[in-house]
Amino acid sequence: MAEYDFDVLVIGAGPGGYVAAIRAAQLGLRTACAESRETLGGTCLNVGCIPSKALLHASELFDEANSGVLAKFGVKLGAVELDLPAMMSEKEKAVKGLTGGIEFLFKKNKIEWVKGLATFVDAHTVQVGDRTVTAKNIVIATGSSVTPLPGVEIDQKVVVDSTGALALDKVPGHLVVIGGGVIGLELGSVWKRLGAKVTVVEYLDQLLPGMDGEVRKEAAKIFKKQGMELKLSTKVTGVKVDGGKATVTVEPAAGGAAETLEADAVLVSIGRRPNTEGLGLDKIGLATNQRGQIETDHSFRTAVDGVWAIGDVIPGPMLAHKAEDEGIAVAENIAGLTGIVNHDVIPSVVYTHPEIAGVGLTEEQAKERGEVKVGKFPMAGNSRAKAIDDTTGFVKVIADAKSDRVLGVWIVTSVAGTMIAQAAQAMEFGATSEDIAYTCHAHPTHSEAIKEAAMGVLGKPIHI
Repeated sequence: MAEYDFDVLVIGAGPGGYVAAIRAAQLGLRTACAESRETLGGTCLNVGCIPSKALLHASELFDEANSGVLAKFGVKLGAVELDLPAMMSEKEKAVKGLTGGIEFLFKKNKIEWVKGLATFVDAHTVQVGDRTVTAKNIVIATGSSVTPLPGVEIDQKVVVDSTGALALDKVPGHLVVIGGGVIGLELGSVWKRLGAKVTVVEYLDQLLPGMDGEVRKEAAKIFKKQGMELKLSTKVTGVKVDGGKATVTVEPAAGGAAETLEADAVLVSIGRRPNTEGLGLDKIGLATNQRGQIETDHSFRTAVDGVWAIGDVIPGPMLAHKAEDEGIAVAENIAGLTGIVNHDVIPSVVYTHPEIAGVGLTEEQAKERGEVKVGKFPMAGNSRAKAIDDTTGFVKVIADAKSDRVLGVWIVTSVAGTMIAQAAQAMEFGATSEDIAYTCHAHPTHSEAIKEAAMGVLGKPIHI
């Protein structure tokens, strides 16, 4: 009889957890995954990445048809009507298909789904409901949840978090978004395109904390031009709900006179925090750091032998693809292989229109480390962008001045999220800007702008 029920038990079936479970099973390990949701896929697939992208796409289609912009391409339409229930139904269809797909992969790989919340009994034992499960290795992949705003109650009707903002039953007349980060801007842009007035309140002096400074400034210009009201360097001091409406009190971040904003809906999107409560980490002597994260070594081992952790519960960007790569790596490490994640090359994307994407260092970060050269190419000089009359944005390549090695790439354009993969792969291989500049790119494509920006590092772009 086996000493443990499983070789690997993964707690959480989000992008990190389900991928870790599948990879572990592929490597011949007896694997189970504890998940309390009714469907697999975690926040990302159920109430995050996937449904938001479905609504972003649908709202873009509506806006194209409703704004009259298609007329210049010879597409003339009559009155356009929004069918919000149909849009939401299509979103749910996408979610159902993908979560069901993971369940199929679990069955295919003979992974047991242990349904319920898992709590540690000891380092090799968890309690899931009435069931006690043992495993030689336990992987914590419990993800993150919305950071609450002190004193503001989320009722998912008037005051919503990202989950509630994906399921509003009508277009709000005025939506106030608290937080100018990725989630706030994406969901704010959905409802702006569908007809809402949108006001974004951000404590810092620029949108998109952590991104390249030039990109942050460009983003503010773009969203203002699209009709969003931006209140930067502004803090929220209170939210009151009365009769299905909200009153949001704000004042300058540095202090000053307060003002009130009347809103039909308020989206709280000030960040996310690791899900570690209820795990019983104290039972196994595992403490979290000051940010509530679980510290690990480069192999994703925690301080407790046999317990590993990945994804949003450990330090690093809270991104689904980072968690997925860590899921593969941790499974390979458990199996005795060498699983590595290069945390210096993790791309990030904002799925607004245009999209905003980056990988590696910002120009500010790069300059702190030494001398750099920067090449920049405007999408207005890109033939594909000009052909479709979508020329907003630019590509920026940051390289070490001495070695020419690419340190960071930042892109603002309609397909930036797809384009950034080339930059990430180039950086993973240690490419120089010259390597990119002398790689033949198909014409006419948006990606030619990456080549031109790389040529700009060398001082010789062609089309500007």
